[in-house]
Amino acid sequence: MELGFIGLGKMGQAMAIRLASKGHRVVVYDISPSVVASMVGQGLEGAKDFKTMLENIDCPRNIWIMIPAGKAVDDVIFNNLLPYLVEGDLLIDGGNSNYKDSIKRARKLAARKIEFMDIGTSGGIGGVHNGLSLMIGGSTDNFSRIEPILKDLAVEKGYHLMGGNGAGHFVKMVHNGIEYALLQSYAEGFELLREGPFELDLRAIARVWNNGSIVRSWLLGLIHAILEKDELDVIDAEVGGGQTGSWAVEAALEAEVPFTMLAAALSERYHSRRDSFATGLIAALRMSFGGHPVKRKR
Repeated sequence: MELGFIGLGKMGQAMAIRLASKGHRVVVYDISPSVVASMVGQGLEGAKDFKTMLENIDCPRNIWIMIPAGKAVDDVIFNNLLPYLVEGDLLIDGGNSNYKDSIKRARKLAARKIEFMDIGTSGGIGGVHNGLSLMIGGSTDNFSRIEPILKDLAVEKGYHLMGGNGAGHFVKMVHNGIEYALLQSYAEGFELLREGPFELDLRAIARVWNNGSIVRSWLLGLIHAILEKDELDVIDAEVGGGQTGSWAVEAALEAEVPFTMLAAALSERYHSRRDSFATGLIAALRMSFGGHPVKRKR
């Protein structure tokens, strides 16, 4: 298939390269010309601007957008792309947009007979190489239209049409909320081990727990790798993110659903300017699975 790909951060680059390696024709664009050039050097096709990218893809076109949530997404869709789009073109937002924004965008684009899908993407940078978990919102027709792309991006059994527009980003929002609580639980547990009455080998504990215990997981494997590197003392304890978690808390309040674990984990992120082992471990974990930047202590 042919695909236009906008947004070449670490995750976007890995996704575009994976699709190209599977035989898809991928035309990429990013605000950084040097990043586009580096992708061209790896065998992908590059475009100097939005118009050029669209002109190099046959209609009806499939355009995957992988940029930060909020105003930037609206600017790309309605200011940069819409003037050049034609009936039947399909825009795919694979970032962490608010599901309510995705519903609004779908309705606005439908009035111009432009198709839209929202796809929650999980698995991290490392996951791209082995396959991602994709949570998809949109019509069944559009799902079928891009399923070859989805199948090549995802791990086996790792993609599903969750519902109509907005459903993909709603499921991803809840996914991220669960992630917050899991990270907080692991981090607080290891801080207790560290500060308790025994001189414990945290690396050995992480290894043992991740071999047969009921708390074993990919995240625990990352914790073991982080502890092996012994770099936590130089990582600032401030934990970034929080946007999708705050949306999940708002959704829980609207649905009158208890969400105490996520709310507590989100609160701790806001409180993470205090220097603690637990929040430093969360910051290191987010860097490990998602490439999120961390601050280094001076």
